[in-house]
Amino acid sequence: MRAVFIAASFLIAASPAFATGGEPPDDPTADPGACLAAANMPDERRTIALCSKVIESRDTEKKQRCKALLARAAARARIGEIDRAIADYDDALRLDPKQPDALNARGELWRGSGDARKALADFAAALKLKPDHVAARGNHKALAREVERIGVQQALAGKPSFDCRRARKAVDKAICADPALADLDRRIDALYRRALRAGAGQPAALRTLKKAQAAFIAARDAGFGRPGYDLRDALEARLRQLSAAGGS
Repeated sequence: MRAVFIAASFLIAASPAFATGGEPPDDPTADPGACLAAANMPDERRTIALCSKVIESRDTEKKQRCKALLARAAARARIGEIDRAIADYDDALRLDPKQPDALNARGELWRGSGDARKALADFAAALKLKPDHVAARGNHKALAREVERIGVQQALAGKPSFDCRRARKAVDKAICADPALADLDRRIDALYRRALRAGAGQPAALRTLKKAQAAFIAARDAGFGRPGYDLRDALEARLRQLSAAGGS
């Protein structure tokens, strides 16, 4: 959570200084300066307690309340009170929507909570306000790639490396009928193709690799349907071989 603290410190420092004049607050112990000091230590529990008084005081000005909300949000995030931290960022952004650092910080919390959609929206909003925001740009890029990868995996889940509509062999039909077997077949094919690319320019290694793959397929086709033959075990064994030996 160090990044959250650094971001919060920047947010607080960038906001206008706390007002010290005006009428006494309805809670005489509501001290914006003490809230800020605790946040900069950082002292999470003390920050939450002191900033809560500032936030709840009817006499607290808008900018003061926003700064206290940001400080309390970061403190809550550091001690794992994620939902409350997000709620504080929500309130701070309602007071002042043009805060790219707050948007990025909230986006990081959404991402950690597993809500990629809301996280991407916050990172994008931060970049709209500040296109050169380094953290938001990095977060958005990394999460977008992660979402794309998961989407591809979900799209391929339960599908083998070949077109089931053209399956003729009994073993291929069995693979198509079982999503778990289909996933194993696809992973084997992916590792095999990766090994072929890695072995480019090494004729001897490529011959060995292709010979091993052909032998595996021949044994699989011949063994399927015979007593004692376990197709899942055979696929898993080949997958281990390719993973451990780089395609041999």
